[in-house]
Amino acid sequence: MNESIFRANDVRGIVERDFSDDVVLNLGKAYGSFMRRRGHQNLVVGHDLRLSSPHLAALFMDGLKSTGIRITFIGQVTTPALYFAIVHWNLDGGCMITGSHNPRPYNGFKMCEGLGSVYGDNIQKLKEMIKSNDFETGAGSVQHRDIMPEYIAMLKSKFTFHKKLKIVIDAGNATAGPIAPQLWREYGHEVFELYCEPDGNFPNHLPDPCVPKYMRDLAELVVREGADVGIGYDGDSDRLGAVDDTGDYIFADRLLALFARDVLKNNPGTPIIFDVKCSMALPEAIKKAGGQPVMWKTGHSMQKAKMKELGASFAGELSGHVFFKDDFFGFDDGIYASGRLLQIIANAEKKFSEIIATVPVFPSTEEIRVDCADEVKFDTVAKLVKDFAAHYKVIDVDGARVDFGDGWGLVRASNTEPNLVVRFEARTKERLTEIITIFKDRFDKYPEIIYSRARF
Repeated sequence: MNESIFRANDVRGIVERDFSDDVVLNLGKAYGSFMRRRGHQNLVVGHDLRLSSPHLAALFMDGLKSTGIRITFIGQVTTPALYFAIVHWNLDGGCMITGSHNPRPYNGFKMCEGLGSVYGDNIQKLKEMIKSNDFETGAGSVQHRDIMPEYIAMLKSKFTFHKKLKIVIDAGNATAGPIAPQLWREYGHEVFELYCEPDGNFPNHLPDPCVPKYMRDLAELVVREGADVGIGYDGDSDRLGAVDDTGDYIFADRLLALFARDVLKNNPGTPIIFDVKCSMALPEAIKKAGGQPVMWKTGHSMQKAKMKELGASFAGELSGHVFFKDDFFGFDDGIYASGRLLQIIANAEKKFSEIIATVPVFPSTEEIRVDCADEVKFDTVAKLVKDFAAHYKVIDVDGARVDFGDGWGLVRASNTEPNLVVRFEARTKERLTEIITIFKDRFDKYPEIIYSRARF
């Protein structure tokens, strides 16, 4: 068993290499046993449209069933629909089989206890249970139910639009395609579809809306059709990305500023949580709107746990995970979040490009990934934290976010891939180049960091 599949937020790996039938069966046994020992028995299981997902789901449920779990199987769904099933049907938790935005050979298992993720130390407990063959036994069961009509009905009740919009949707040939276009049409909007036909081969681009190059076709269609906004969704529909009416890609941390303002209107003073990859403009915008900015770790599991700890009404990440608790359930739902964005645009007197212009933007890079093996990436980042802290102010809640006053640079270990994640921002382009050079000079001292200086 490849132990690196047990990651910070979930279990994820390359199907052919990492997920033999025995590994998946035993993972189901471990999760079922973990939940039984915590007093739970009723779980929901669903999967995305990746070609490997139905087989993995069947094996996983065989493992669950052998531990005495009563399974409600909801088939091919979005991850937020599975979360909704947990709440709506009062279940104890569940598992979504999804590779999200990862390349085609990957897949994974997002496991929940209630709406909280099974993550961190608890993921490691599952690994140890498998290694020691430490499982419960019992007579479980499987029933098939369809959550989608009730999930869509819930979304149909959530929004009020003062005017109709012209919207372009890029579903990346993934799970939002059969849902989002029809939903927004039923609200009266005009919708243009791009890559909304489900296809687990992802023939046009990977369904990852936080990568600007994957949003280029969307931006072109927005401009061509004179649309008000373009929305992109990820593989399992728990994230969103957007382009404005001029075709400009809007980094998600700028969207978070709009969402935070919206939430703070009715929840003044609430903590607003964001991850370490976000712009320095975001905490300034949160304070200006009357909120308490809280910088925290990247990862949907960590964000949800911090929301619960602080009683926060909103959290979000640069990756496009957005968590509303003011008029929603606190889980990340890309389709719901896009509805909140559409509502902001439709209920304003200005165009989207004019609204987003009120959020300052500084010269920055997108999220950059550099190769670093799973076995060493966390140790490498720990060394970099110490290295930078000897010379600069460092925020170390998740890797090293080095604060230069007039800009910052971040290096952290990816939770999902054998990479380090880096991002940079500064008040001027010249300073941005200087900060990037400081980081490159540090990276050159670490042979395990494999990158080209010319790449960024």
